[in-house]
Amino acid sequence: MTNWQFTAAVAAAGAGTGFLGALTGLGGGFIVVPLLTLGFGVDLRYAIGASLICIIATSTCSAARFVRDGLSNIRIGMFLEVATSIGAVLGAWISPALPASAISGLFGAVLLYAAYRTTRRTRDAAAVLDGSDRLAGILHLQGEYPAPEGTVEYRAYRVATGFAVMGIAGILTGLLGAGSGLVKVIALDQVMGLPFKVAAATSSFMIGVTAAAAAGVHFGRGNIDPAIAMPVALGVLGGTFLGTRVLPGTRPHCLRMLFAAILAMVGAQMIYTSAVGHLG
Repeated sequence: MTNWQFTAAVAAAGAGTGFLGALTGLGGGFIVVPLLTLGFGVDLRYAIGASLICIIATSTCSAARFVRDGLSNIRIGMFLEVATSIGAVLGAWISPALPASAISGLFGAVLLYAAYRTTRRTRDAAAVLDGSDRLAGILHLQGEYPAPEGTVEYRAYRVATGFAVMGIAGILTGLLGAGSGLVKVIALDQVMGLPFKVAAATSSFMIGVTAAAAAGVHFGRGNIDPAIAMPVALGVLGGTFLGTRVLPGTRPHCLRMLFAAILAMVGAQMIYTSAVGHLG
């Protein structure tokens, strides 16, 4: 494969990644790392670096649109970003000392369980949770978003648990260059009880900050190769641009089923790569 063919193929794959990342709030890193390592034979370190750039590009492109449409909750996102940024720096710092294969296998098992839980949740409002969260009231972690049937109000629950899960999301970003968006959407949707569209849009807003925190460490180590990262980022920007325009009109149930399918696919793939040793 020539350099031009490699660039075109990676950019095309990045476009599809960006589209899915914008629809589900995952950022695209969940596909970029296995795509580059297994599909194009790229070294894992450079795949992680390119994935982080991909996540930043997705977040940059989608965040402005989702904020303007009233889907992202900035207050919730900035509060939880404290945990994810700290986790991202910690994960990037300790990544050389931990076996990525073991982390990948455990993460894959968690994703398969999350996929099952996602399909079991049929209602899309935070009201399905009983009681109230005192911390959410103190921090005013509530909001509203536009829907075809009118404005929908919601509030966050289990804030302390969600904050802890966000720290894990940041560690995964630093370790694997992926997983942050997956865990963030799970935390916002299933742990904190936010509507799925709000969870996806807020995750898209947050993932760029988390990835930037981890990217600084990986850049200092020379793990970001412009020849790989640039075509991925350009493709992702195009796909994300389309995805942000499709999300507002998509049914929450369809988004939830798409998210569950991606969780199951990525979870199975990460368990497989862990078993055969592709992730070291």
